[in-house]
Amino acid sequence: MKVYTKTGDTGTTALFGGTRVPKHHIRIESYGTVDELNSHIGLIRDQDINVLYKNVLIEVQDRLFTVGAILATPPEKEVLKNGQPRLNINRISEEDIAFLENEIDIMDTALPPMTHFVLPGGHTTVSYCHIARCVCRRAERLAVHLHELEPTDEQVIKYLNRLSDYLFVLARKLSFDLQAEEVKWIPRK
Repeated sequence: MKVYTKTGDTGTTALFGGTRVPKHHIRIESYGTVDELNSHIGLIRDQDINVLYKNVLIEVQDRLFTVGAILATPPEKEVLKNGQPRLNINRISEEDIAFLENEIDIMDTALPPMTHFVLPGGHTTVSYCHIARCVCRRAERLAVHLHELEPTDEQVIKYLNRLSDYLFVLARKLSFDLQAEEVKWIPRK
């Protein structure tokens, strides 16, 4: 199989099920942003961080492939003509969301209470987490927009929402672990 097919040379691409849409279609923007997020998470995983965080991030990357597949499948193509689901994969589940919540709670117990806003930065690895969090929020916004236009698995939206929370707390925890400088945001009066 060649990497290049030339079928997208006119600005369209195929969704799961074969439907061709413009490359700027909201469905493409949605799963493309999830792909971008997955790459940013890979960058965090490549940093010198605790192996426990790396293992969680590998699990997250796996689930993001599932999210992308779900978003790449239009509702009318979810079921094959034989009645079987097009995607023969585990969907995003409440357990996946609970996994993130548990990881958030574990990190949160080791952190001092948050008493102020902190400017993103202080350490390159922490900054990578904040960038991934922002990309995750964008992916969530796009998935919500898509859901308003066409029904989408609501677990996907919930997972992306919880993942952005996880990335925020991971940034705080890595900042703590790495003894990164925290710059408080002080509102101007």
